[in-house]
Amino acid sequence: MNARTSAQSDLKKSKAVLRQSPAHRPQQLLDWSQQLLLFALFFVALMLLHAPLLRLPYFWDEAGYYIPAARDLFLTGSLIPHSTPSNAHPPLVMAWLALAWRVFGYSLLVTRTAMLALSAFTLLGLFRLSRLSANLPVAWATIVLVALYPVYFAQSAMAHVDLPAAGFTFWALAAYLDSRKNGSARWNYAAWFSLAALAKETAILAPLALFLWELKAGFFRSRLNASKWREFLPPGGQWRNTLVLLFPVAPLASWYAYHYLKTGFLLGNPEFFRYNVAATFSPPRIPIALLMRLWQLLGYFGLYLLTFAGLLAMLRPAQQQKLLSESVARPRIPFWIQTVFLAVIFAYLAFMSVVGGAVLARYMLAVVPLVVLALVSTLWRRVKYWKLAIAAVALAFTGGLFSNPPYGFSLEDNLAYRDYVLMHVEASRFLSLRYAGERVLTAWPASDELSRPWLGYVARPFPVVRVEDFSDPQIALAAKVRNRFDVALVFSTKYQPAHPLLEDWEAWQRIKQKFFGYHRDLSPEDSARQLAGQIVYHKELNGQWIALIEINRPD
Repeated sequence: MNARTSAQSDLKKSKAVLRQSPAHRPQQLLDWSQQLLLFALFFVALMLLHAPLLRLPYFWDEAGYYIPAARDLFLTGSLIPHSTPSNAHPPLVMAWLALAWRVFGYSLLVTRTAMLALSAFTLLGLFRLSRLSANLPVAWATIVLVALYPVYFAQSAMAHVDLPAAGFTFWALAAYLDSRKNGSARWNYAAWFSLAALAKETAILAPLALFLWELKAGFFRSRLNASKWREFLPPGGQWRNTLVLLFPVAPLASWYAYHYLKTGFLLGNPEFFRYNVAATFSPPRIPIALLMRLWQLLGYFGLYLLTFAGLLAMLRPAQQQKLLSESVARPRIPFWIQTVFLAVIFAYLAFMSVVGGAVLARYMLAVVPLVVLALVSTLWRRVKYWKLAIAAVALAFTGGLFSNPPYGFSLEDNLAYRDYVLMHVEASRFLSLRYAGERVLTAWPASDELSRPWLGYVARPFPVVRVEDFSDPQIALAAKVRNRFDVALVFSTKYQPAHPLLEDWEAWQRIKQKFFGYHRDLSPEDSARQLAGQIVYHKELNGQWIALIEINRPD
């Protein structure tokens, strides 16, 4: 009995000492001068790292939707785009670009710089969140890894809305944790969550997930007497603090109501709704999409190294550190903060497995850094040479920027998008020099690249005949109307690895064709044969290709 009492006394003493540890003590949010300094540091670093990419013309969805929508707002003041069908995305990021163009002029450099400023703001929010959840070393390591993660790096300078929405979510989570830890009634996290939802509608998942989790936590708290289980629940607060999490629904609902009054469509144009919502409600598709989302969360582009290292680290005891002549274990992220992260992660996994025609990795940017943060904290706590593990993962991420994986992936997820843009710029210049004013057969997004000079590819627009893609059926249809065009610009719309892992597996091919709109592009030679033309320009680069086919005419 005495031994047990002594052990309990030692345990209480250890906990008391631990609470005095700077690493365990509740972290205070940075003051504004420190935040401004960190923002400047992150922004300058991003500008230097992205310097060769700052004048690249717009790529894929940038050219197809976000830049036209922002340009319409810039020119006409209309929140609803008219030069492209509206997808009902909230206008916050487009308004930011329009403001940047109004102040500094419309240019590629201004666009890229404005988006990098949002990326630096996102890193600052993640730094605040990491420091509040763990400690300063974990925060710095998390920032370095996230900034080098190929998907984040590639998206940083691109005019998309997912990364800014993730940034506002990180700021909101930091404010939320600060409010719950200190027991204060500050509700500024509602404003941050509202901005996140106005950047992209799916950001509403985070506050809704936290609202539901707090309701469940209140139910569990009243029934769990053991203190060890209460550690998994967020600190109890007034019901008003929980209801505040519903506030971001109001501005988002107001935007959709406005969009409906202006267009007659609630969730975007009918084709957008069909592709991203109606066509995805398929019971066989959902578990497949869930597996793909899990891969993007834990394994994509070197994430598997960090995940594997974190899992191995969990088998080891916590590292000891000296504090006031006492040896104490390095602290973990508090369990209740981990459950907060899990609530948001599960919400994204579930929703993104059901909705979204394209299973794009950028849709998960709001939760992948939370996983990185948790795994970095695990390595810091349990591995003596944790910095070496972080350096190895950083090297893997850097390699992933320049080398493509042996499986199909979206070109926007690493610097493959740069290869695409450079090839299309060169082919467009060749086309302008040799076939100025000729009618061009091509597919989107090249159809927009050639018909809209302000996208950065051509000086004068070309008349374009558009096909859906360069698959065998589409080229066969084009061959029947070959009198309507003079030259064809064909290119790879999908990345095809030289030595694929699964691409030649027929079952996987059928699954992708049925549920994810996959198709195979005809080679330039096969396309030229069907179109009765000859290849006058052809270039290949890192698994991508582009070609110009001149259509033969009788003299």
